[in-house]
Amino acid sequence: MSFFDTLKISATGLSAQRIRINTISSNLANANTTKGENGEPYRRKDVIFKTVLDGEMKGGVKVDRVVKDEKPFQLRFQPEHPDANAEGYVAYPNVNPIEEMVNMLEASRSYESNVTVMTTAKQLALRALDIGKV
Repeated sequence: MSFFDTLKISATGLSAQRIRINTISSNLANANTTKGENGEPYRRKDVIFKTVLDGEMKGGVKVDRVVKDEKPFQLRFQPEHPDANAEGYVAYPNVNPIEEMVNMLEASRSYESNVTVMTTAKQLALRALDIGKV
């Protein structure tokens, strides 16, 4: 595997994790959105990754798609809320902030790992150049 292949693979990981972090941020920001454009509460989104193996690159990852979580909405009894149904329940998004924070931490650590791989590859290449100077 060449130096540039290592950088390309890590770059795909950085890009994929950036999209995942943005999606998680959107989930957290909309955790209390009871009515969206379609009239329903916000529906949690999740990122699906796909392995990339082709002739140009030895490997990597990319975002295959972003899917909506079909878990049911959370119902809370709030008869005074403007979005309450006839029984007094308000449908809240199917977002669990604790789960999202764990996902955010995992994505952040994965992003950091890819940065570390790139930094290490760069340092190894520089040391190899230093050996060539002698």
